[in-house]
Amino acid sequence: MRFEDVMTSSEAAERWNISPATVKHACTGQKGLPPRFTDAECRKSKGTWLVTRQGMKRLYGAEKE
Repeated sequence: MRFEDVMTSSEAAERWNISPATVKHACTGQKGLPPRFTDAECRKSKGTWLVTRQGMKRLYGAEKE
């Protein structure tokens, strides 16, 4: 994995043109459902959620241009 393949949830939301809350909920789960990202695709670092490009592509398709 390259350094460029990891981003904050806010950056991912902007790049995929979705709500930051959507990405955060995919990391944490919501309404009693488990997280949509795997442990290898998302983790929290000092209060900031980090996600992988691979995880974003798996859940939301290709990055928006």
